[in-house]
Amino acid sequence: MDETLHQAMLEQVEEGRLSCARAHAIAERFGIDPWLVGQAANEAGIRISHCLLGLFGYGPKAEGRHKIVQPIEAVPEEWAARLRAAADGSGITCAAVWRVADELGIGRMKAASVVEALGLRVSVCQLGCFPRR
Repeated sequence: MDETLHQAMLEQVEEGRLSCARAHAIAERFGIDPWLVGQAANEAGIRISHCLLGLFGYGPKAEGRHKIVQPIEAVPEEWAARLRAAADGSGITCAAVWRVADELGIGRMKAASVVEALGLRVSVCQLGCFPRR
């Protein structure tokens, strides 16, 4: 692992965890794919927390408090159509949720709430926290 990247991560770690937002900021700072930051964190024994889509890292999974995203009550049809179009047979990627959220001008957590309401599954994390295609 690159020592500069390792040091940058260590400077951002709190209680052995690196937030998703901070991991993405490090990737942007170094001009690298976020997945590489996730891999470096994994190699260093640093856990990623506080997923920007609200999917993990907010509390104990055993207690069901690991995620904070909730399905949105009323899904605007345009949002639903755009997110469904970005999905494939195995779900929708984190990157696709971010892209659609940015295109629609809505927050990423709001987009994740729509994904939850539509019953879609976020299938690939940009940081590699769950499968990468």
